[in-house]
Amino acid sequence: MYDFSTDIADCAAAVEAALAQQLDSNTLSGPGPSPSRLVDAMRHGSLAGGKRLRPLLVRQAAAIFGIPAPQALAAGLAVEMVHCYSLVHDDLPAMDDDDLRRGRPTVHKAYDEATAILAGDALLTHAFALLADPACHPDPSVRIRLVSELAAGSGAGGMVGGQMRDIEGEQAGLSPEDISTMQAMKTGALIRASVRLGAILGGADARALSVLTHYAEAAGRAFQLADDILDVTATSEAMGKATGKDAAHGKQTLVATLGLEGARARLAQTVNDALSSLRTFGPKADGLRATVRYFASREH
Repeated sequence: MYDFSTDIADCAAAVEAALAQQLDSNTLSGPGPSPSRLVDAMRHGSLAGGKRLRPLLVRQAAAIFGIPAPQALAAGLAVEMVHCYSLVHDDLPAMDDDDLRRGRPTVHKAYDEATAILAGDALLTHAFALLADPACHPDPSVRIRLVSELAAGSGAGGMVGGQMRDIEGEQAGLSPEDISTMQAMKTGALIRASVRLGAILGGADARALSVLTHYAEAAGRAFQLADDILDVTATSEAMGKATGKDAAHGKQTLVATLGLEGARARLAQTVNDALSSLRTFGPKADGLRATVRYFASREH
């Protein structure tokens, strides 16, 4: 019988331990020794926090194809490092200008802006080293697909491009369709990549990959909708970061255009869309089902 609370806790513990091992001066050194202040800032931005939902999606998608959790960990770590780098950079004064993240000072507050920029750069770079390592998968052609997948999800046509659209929207305003596109890139693209990485690790055929992609895109929409709702309804203490900032910054969200009840109705519809796409996998996809339900019901 599948148990979501056990799965998410086990994944978070595995990711935390593996991140602590990877974010080490010896592991990160290349032609030269990695500076200790940089490594400390990378650790500050990555360790002791977060639900590790993206690595969870990698392992849950891989599990459909019989891949044990330890074999999906390296790919999960790569996505989590990209996610952590994006948070470090998003918190900078030139972006969202946040002082708190997961209830602690953001990296630029705990260190300085230049160090935070470099820490994010280093996390992003190391993510691809993890995917290129034979320890991730023995087949080089699979590793190349993993690298390409994460690059697509995190680059100009994915997460980074979505952040750019978000910044542009503060000045120009966005239509509901533009908001959906922006959010599908800024938040959804990395969730999509997580599920697809797990499927690629598992050797999914084209049809299975297409079905899982449909699920992942709906799950990404659900996650962002829930996040926008929480920005309106949750306290800063519960979230571990400032709330109410979307409206204050003129950020475009579906809550602002649909209203709170409209957004909640859209969220329920989106979760149903994600769940219906998984019928073909039966009980093997119970993990992915539980995660999209969790996205919608989370309180922080």
